[in-house]
Formats: sequence, structure tokens, C-alpha cells
Amino acid sequence: METESPLFSKRFNEALDFAASLHGRQIRKGSRVPYVSHLLAVCSLVIEDGGTEDEAIAALLHDAVEDQGGETVLAEIRRRFGPSVAEIVESCSDSNTTPKPPWRQRKERYLVHLREATPQARRVSCADKIHNARSILTDFRRAGDSVWSRFTAGRDETLWYYRSVVRTLREAGGGPMVEELARLVSELEWAVYQPRNSELL
Repeated sequence: METESPLFSKRFNEALDFAASLHGRQIRKGSRVPYVSHLLAVCSLVIEDGGTEDEAIAALLHDAVEDQGGETVLAEIRRRFGPSVAEIVESCSDSNTTPKPPWRQRKERYLVHLREATPQARRVSCADKIHNARSILTDFRRAGDSVWSRFTAGRDETLWYYRSVVRTLREAGGGPMVEELARLVSELEWAVYQPRNSELL
């Protein structure tokens, strides 16, 4: 009896192991949730949106350069998984140096870069922002305004950034995932500003 070939090669399994080894001691901000949950969620979104194996691998490794070693880790990703994966991962990193530049500077520079990024990099970046926005919304509903203390930027700066990402991705071509991100950001803004909105009704 013949069996179908796997959709992804052993490179994908190797990327899972590599991501787990890089991020195995990390947890999500303000929680005890292993950070790898975020990487898996982003990867899942990319695959479900029709992403290739390279994009799925890049999704697993999208935070590796920024959080786990900069150029040294990028070189290792290129060696293990090829230039296409390395290009996407680098494109999804808003900094590869320590210490990082100031938050607002990094984000403004990343928004400029995102507009010119490849469709593959934009898909991974959008998936990353979707899962982050979803997590922020869930945590806000549980913990209220205390959630903003977990972030370098405060509430208004964070929401500015997510609105700006949506606008930039729409201008770059948009798509179903971009509209999902837009919906989440709108829902988050409504939840955050609901008392003020209610006063205006």
C-alpha cells in the first residue's frame, strides 16, 4: 500500500527542534506559558494561510535573531535552513543588536521596512502580530490595564504600533490575514477604550 509523501521535509522537524532549543527557557511575558507556544501558533497561522515550508520554518524561527543571538544565530539559520528562510527571519527582526535601539525608533524603522518586504516575510510578520494581538486582548480581558506593564511601550504606543502595522500591510497588498489582524486590533481598541466609548453614547 502506497503512502503519500509528507507535505514538509525533515527540515521542518529540525526547525522545530532548533526553535525549542533556542527558546526552551523563555516564557511569554506576564505568564508561565512556554514561549514556544507563540512560535507554534505563528507557524500554524502561516501554514493555514498557504505558506510554504520555508515560510513555516521561518515562522518557527522568526524571533531567534532578535531574542537569541543576533547575527550569529542568523548565520546558523542560513547554514541549516538556507538563504530563503534566513531572509524571512531577518526581515521579521526589528533589531539584531544588543542593546536594542529605543522602542519607537525600532518600530518606525520596521514599519518602513515592512512596506517593502517580500510577501513571504509579510505573511510571517502578520501571523506574528495576529497571535500577539490575540494574546494581548485575552490578557487585557483577564487582567485589565495591568497588562500594559509587561511591555516596553505603554497602552497608547502599543495600540499605535498595531494600527500602523495594519495600515502598512494593507498598503502593501492586504489579504485575509491582514483583515483578521485589523479585526483583532479594532476589538482590542474597543475593549481598552470601552468606558470612554460608553460615555459618548
